[in-house]
Amino acid sequence: MTTILTNAWLLTLDDALTEHRPGWLQIDGDTITALGSGTPPTVENAEIVDCNGDIVMPGMVNAHCHMGMSVFRGLGEDVDDRLYRYILPLERKFVTREMVRAGSALSALEMIQGGVTTVADMYYFETDVGRVAAQSGLRAIVGQTLADFDPPDHKDFDQGFARVEELVDEFAGHKLVTPSIAPHAPYSTGLKVMERVARWSADHPDVPVQMHLAESTLEVAWARDTHNQSTVAVTRDAGLLKPNLICAHCLQLDDADITMMSEAQVCAVTNPRSNGKAGRGVAPVEKLRNAGIPTGIGSDGAMSGNTLDLFSQFAPVSMFAKLLGGSRKPLPALDVVRMATIEGARALSLNLKTGSLETGKQADLIRISLAAPRLHPIYDAYSMLVFAAMPSDVTDTMVAGRWLMRNRQVQTLDPHKTLRDAMQIATQFKTEMTRIDEAAR
Repeated sequence: MTTILTNAWLLTLDDALTEHRPGWLQIDGDTITALGSGTPPTVENAEIVDCNGDIVMPGMVNAHCHMGMSVFRGLGEDVDDRLYRYILPLERKFVTREMVRAGSALSALEMIQGGVTTVADMYYFETDVGRVAAQSGLRAIVGQTLADFDPPDHKDFDQGFARVEELVDEFAGHKLVTPSIAPHAPYSTGLKVMERVARWSADHPDVPVQMHLAESTLEVAWARDTHNQSTVAVTRDAGLLKPNLICAHCLQLDDADITMMSEAQVCAVTNPRSNGKAGRGVAPVEKLRNAGIPTGIGSDGAMSGNTLDLFSQFAPVSMFAKLLGGSRKPLPALDVVRMATIEGARALSLNLKTGSLETGKQADLIRISLAAPRLHPIYDAYSMLVFAAMPSDVTDTMVAGRWLMRNRQVQTLDPHKTLRDAMQIATQFKTEMTRIDEAAR
């Protein structure tokens, strides 16, 4: 099947930042086979899609997410101790395969509607997350979390590693879903388990490692008090600081930490909305990128950041950098869009497949309508995308040549069932929260 998009404003995000306006793009099967300006080629029996001057660009990369947690969205927002009062008890009691599937489907639906085509996820029962991602058509890295705080799907680390093996066995060689191992954080696994993860990773070099790193002052204090060094140095000494490590958050870093990360060729992900909302700090994104560390943008879980699209992250990530620098100059809009596409793909080691519109790459793309008055006039497309565009402007989403959404209608999930399943879980949560509050009186 050949599909040709015509009359489009193509933002390729290739190395030369090539634009075609009006442009066309040809897709054969799952692959971009040609693109250019002006008149498209004539191909017999091809599907022709007139984009009416709309932007066509690479699908966005949500480089750090907890898909199963979307059912926790908005829960106990104004309660100071909500983590220990509600979240952890609810996780221990209600997080099952069924709940994770329902939460992951709700997340997939939201991301497809918001122009995300690739997601890096870490949570529990990740084989089920991978199945939902495959069903929805998203490209995904799915990481089985390992932690020491009585998580819902493993009672000890031996069980956790068995979960990882199950995940790898199921998705090895999958077209869209890449299995991953995800030690939660240095303080919640400990040095010996991190060393075990490093040994396991050395035996499975094609499996990415995801981990929260330097996220909180608690983590920094743990590393200092327990090991008399930084949390990045503890990770290095465990053997985990290496090129296939995806480091999420990266808030509590000094220059020596960034140098270590750069020399180890790790990748980073910033989660500005989630971290800003929690008052945890601002990631030194400019320093990370200037040190040559590929840095993507993530939504974190909906419990923390509420929304899973990247448009909601764009303005905060740019504004935080400008506040740190005391100027309009840091992190210009073009760089933000790059972080959400090709640089995010590079952070996940997927840049040879996705992240830009180039011949030979997978046809992962989105169409953005320019109909909304708030988008005009457009002096700079990247500035418009960062500071004015919204998820509702995305009309079409494609992954590997398959339409996941057309004309705002999601093709791969049942929106009504997805919302119904999530609301049923929310009803259980509300009942349990009432019981917790009554018991505390």
